[in-house]
Amino acid sequence: QVQLVESGGGLVQPGESLRLSCAASGRTYQINRMGWYRQAPGKERELVASIRDDGTTNYADPVKGRFTISRDKAGNTMDLQMNSLTVEDTAVYYCHAQLVVSIEATVDSWGQGTQVTVSL
Repeated sequence: QVQLVESGGGLVQPGESLRLSCAASGRTYQINRMGWYRQAPGKERELVASIRDDGTTNYADPVKGRFTISRDKAGNTMDLQMNSLTVEDTAVYYCHAQLVVSIEATVDSWGQGTQVTVSL
């Protein structure tokens, strides 16, 4: 298994920036993809951004051009740089990792979440 711990959430005003980090430990060699999801009150959890082992990134339309996902070479730390934040970005942000456990099977791991609040 893999343990994921998020940090960096907080309260900011519209237009400001935040940087989230996710530290992975355990069987990190099994991770083939990591990402950030968020869940706002009353809404379903949604993908924000993801990054594969080959560096390929994917962003949800609402955050394109504002958020940047990155991962260190060792693959144990993943960051999300969030710029030009809006009130619509307010949510609990979760770190996610997909682990390859066999040729045909994958397992999902989740962090505990970190709150991001954008408010005047």
